[in-house]
Amino acid sequence: MELSEAIQKRRSIRGFSPKPVPEELLLQLVKAGALAPSASNLQAWQFFLLTDPELVRKVELFSPGLSGKPPVLIAVCSDMNYALEHGSPNSEAYGCIMDASMAAENIMLKAVELGLGTCAIKSYNPDAVKKLLKLPGYYRMELLISVGFPEDSPRPRRLRPLDEILHRNAWEEKQ
Repeated sequence: MELSEAIQKRRSIRGFSPKPVPEELLLQLVKAGALAPSASNLQAWQFFLLTDPELVRKVELFSPGLSGKPPVLIAVCSDMNYALEHGSPNSEAYGCIMDASMAAENIMLKAVELGLGTCAIKSYNPDAVKKLLKLPGYYRMELLISVGFPEDSPRPRRLRPLDEILHRNAWEEKQ
């Protein structure tokens, strides 16, 4: 699959089949995430594969943005001790979330190639999820990604026309 096709096909999936996701596919997703660019090549990210159905159910209780009963969640976190030790002062403020977001996009595009569906989730209680995952205090939750085989074909998405969102050289009022 060409990259442009994966970009066009990617959707936020909110309905998943109960079919288990093979471990080999999950590892391919994490490898794709780890290939993302990061500020100063910091790579402070940490990826957690949540495949235990009971743990996924518990995370759902603290995640109003999570729907569709995904069989797998990927928690993308930042090791803030590592970021502070190896990064710049900006790493903590916004570098790690940018890096995690780029890793998440790689994961989601790779999932499309593999026939999987995903949905990025930021609506969750980070303290509760950190506790469920037994994360050390210096780990920061950046986002969750639900993963699984889509239950149905996703609806087409509405995109704003390019002429509404593209500016050249400076801001100009759109008609």
